[in-house]
Amino acid sequence: MAVTDAEDIDPRPPRPGVVARTRAWLASESGVTQRVAGMAFVIRVSAAAIVFLSQIALARWMGGFEFGVYVSVWTWLLLAGDIVHLGFPLTAQRFIPEYTHHNDFDTLRGFLIGSRWLTFGLATAFAAAGACLVFALAPWLDSYTMLPFYLACASLPFYALSLMCDGLARSYNWIGLALAPHSLLRPAVLFALMAIAYFVGLPIDARTVMTAMALAIWSTSLLQLWMVDRRLATVVSSGPRRYEVRRWFGLSLPIIAMWSIYTMLAYADVLLLQQFRPPEDVAHYYAAVKTLMLVGFIHFSVSAAVAHRFTALHVAGERDKLAAFVAKSVRWTFWPSLAATLVMLALGRPLLWLFGPAFTVGYPYMLILAVGLMARAAVGPAERLLNMLNEQRICAVIYAIAFAANAGVCIMLAPQFGGMGAAIATSAAIVLESAMLFSAARRRLSLHLFVWKPRR
Repeated sequence: MAVTDAEDIDPRPPRPGVVARTRAWLASESGVTQRVAGMAFVIRVSAAAIVFLSQIALARWMGGFEFGVYVSVWTWLLLAGDIVHLGFPLTAQRFIPEYTHHNDFDTLRGFLIGSRWLTFGLATAFAAAGACLVFALAPWLDSYTMLPFYLACASLPFYALSLMCDGLARSYNWIGLALAPHSLLRPAVLFALMAIAYFVGLPIDARTVMTAMALAIWSTSLLQLWMVDRRLATVVSSGPRRYEVRRWFGLSLPIIAMWSIYTMLAYADVLLLQQFRPPEDVAHYYAAVKTLMLVGFIHFSVSAAVAHRFTALHVAGERDKLAAFVAKSVRWTFWPSLAATLVMLALGRPLLWLFGPAFTVGYPYMLILAVGLMARAAVGPAERLLNMLNEQRICAVIYAIAFAANAGVCIMLAPQFGGMGAAIATSAAIVLESAMLFSAARRRLSLHLFVWKPRR
């Protein structure tokens, strides 16, 4: 019989196998978050591919002038849709984890139902006011923009409802249900409807496109509402409801004040450029922006996955875990964004050529806008962190300053330099915004939101 020396026995327990380690990672907090962010990114990239192909087809079918008209109306719809909900989709990721943590299911049920009705009602009232405004401004508006604007008003309530369903689903980590209907299915429906219109010989102009867009928004929003209701029924039992409407508005109004300025900052370049340049120039700039902004889906995906975790860790008082989680979220944002930006810049001219040979004039805009994108990625989901930790007022101030800088520089440069001036204004404003968000997080929360952290 062989005798084994004591020193030959390894006292360490055997390491778990690859399958066991993979399961442990999937069940961990980081694993869940990265899986949700990865799913969000896959959905957004898939949606971006459909949107990109449909935009190319529309630009080819419509021509620069009609495509520019459509871009202007669609941008106004996006701007209004991101404001009329008064912040309720954003507060979902704050209230749902809080109510769940405290087992306050009566108020949770009230929020799940009340937030949707409030959002739809507010958007309907705003849409009616918008339609009246379009009618009143008819003598000063171009005739070819009237029907597209009316269709945009009719689409607004369902567009806002879809955003509310997005916020509810995202709070439960149902990222597919949150994003797929409006990010993936809606552009697919629009593309299918426009292909049918093209092959049956309908005029492919801004009116036809906005008609198809309205149908796509209505159908996908109602489908998403039905699916969210079915999923909620499996996790939240029926029972009495309590409505803390005043408290909900108390949080949502400061957030929407910030978000409104952020939204205007996102669309100011296109909206201001159309005041000084012809629709063709707007179309060229829009194509360059949308091509490069595919990189922004990385930032969006990480933000979608981590916002409610910021709230949960903060409510639980786990300060060290929060700081570590923040640092990870910045890294998850920056490095993939850097790689994607380099790829997009390398392929920029061929991608723009797909819209039409004239669209390649927008490539220099991409180089300038890339600077701002990298600055925003370097601080990660900073605005989500500040909002989730009750610092929404400082966010509003930061975005107000950035918006004022963007609008001011754009007004000075766009009339003479066109898209180049708008790109410079936008990129400079984003760099300024990122620097202020980093400073606010450091001073008010003592959290370091930059991809490189100096050694002590």
